Amino acid sequence: MRWFLRSKIHNATVTDSKVEYVGSIGIDEELVDKAGLMRGEKVLVVDNTNGARVETYVILEERGSGTIRINGAAAHLVKSGDRVIVMGFELADEPVEVKNVLVDERNRFVGYL
Repeated sequence: MRWFLRSKIHNATVTDSKVEYVGSIGIDEELVDKAGLMRGEKVLVVDNTNGARVETYVILEERGSGTIRINGAAAHLVKSGDRVIVMGFELADEPVEVKNVLVDERNRFVGYL
């Protein structure tokens, strides 16, 4: 068994960050669905702006809002306006089909990579 990339939201813009929160990354529910992610799923967030890498879990934000919100301790590393990649992985015996979601500067779905 190996870990394979299964889901990716590519180059999204962080719209908000809140240290005073229990933790997680809030993602527009439409993007969660398009990427094949799930509420509560563990994800890796890579900040293209400063190189930080954070593991957290998904919470749902309003569908169609374009929201990408970093909460809790991760908000010390990832700030509003930063560009991020959000990745979900799957443990499998062989490679899995990857859903690579491309978004625009307002985090609107553009297409699959």
